[in-house]
Amino acid sequence: FRSPGSGPSGSGPAGWGPTGWADPADDPNIIDAEVVEDDDDHGPPELHAPRRSSLHSAPVTPPRTFRQRPYVGPPGSTELLLVRHGASADAVEGEAFELVEGQGDPPLSEVGRHQAEQVARRLVADPFDGMYVSTLRRTVETAAPLVERTGIRPVVDADLREVFLGEWEGGHLRQKAADGDPTFERVLREQRWDVVPGAESREVFGGRLRRAIERIAGAHPGGRVIVFGHGAAIGEILAQAADSAAFAFINADNTSISRLVVTPERWIVRGYNDTAHLAG
Repeated sequence: FRSPGSGPSGSGPAGWGPTGWADPADDPNIIDAEVVEDDDDHGPPELHAPRRSSLHSAPVTPPRTFRQRPYVGPPGSTELLLVRHGASADAVEGEAFELVEGQGDPPLSEVGRHQAEQVARRLVADPFDGMYVSTLRRTVETAAPLVERTGIRPVVDADLREVFLGEWEGGHLRQKAADGDPTFERVLREQRWDVVPGAESREVFGGRLRRAIERIAGAHPGGRVIVFGHGAAIGEILAQAADSAAFAFINADNTSISRLVVTPERWIVRGYNDTAHLAG
């Protein structure tokens, strides 16, 4: 007989061990053993140069991770903060507001002046590159506290003025709305200001507002601009940006902030009717 090997561990040649015949070829840790025939045919074949299998694993590549990031506008885009004017003076039955170029031009009320101070405290916290107002004094008076804090003088753009209401100018719209006037109900139902006799059509109103926004964005590429405007005007600008129904954004609150990002290719609505500064 051959000398016994080390048994099932496969560390030596085959042979008789304490528990019987031990063959390294049976060890799962040994692969591709080469069989060599024995010359004397008196024993089992020998195994030559057994190779142990590798127990090393392939390197593991960790998965990629993707975190959420804050919005950044397209290169060269302009961010516009559209601020509706503060609350204006009450309309009084039987009296009309002073008209400027045919449009009612009431001043701010005491509440409106307080709102202007509140929105100025918020807006002054972040840098901006320009300020715009319409020809109507309620936007100028709303901008005044911010002008005092920054020294930046606003640019007056007539195309930013409120929708022209024809026969209802001078404060009559408020009374018609309070009385549930059928024509006012039709204005809301059809989402058209020119239901009112002599009022501005959406084509004219929207056209001049688009020109104003494009002009402002063109003057401040990559900048941040504050625009003090009017309720119907801000609503029309956002409706164009969102390609929504005409009156979808018509109810912005006094001194609310809406955000618009403007590029040469498109307008992007980033926020609407933010009044957090009025909570305090």
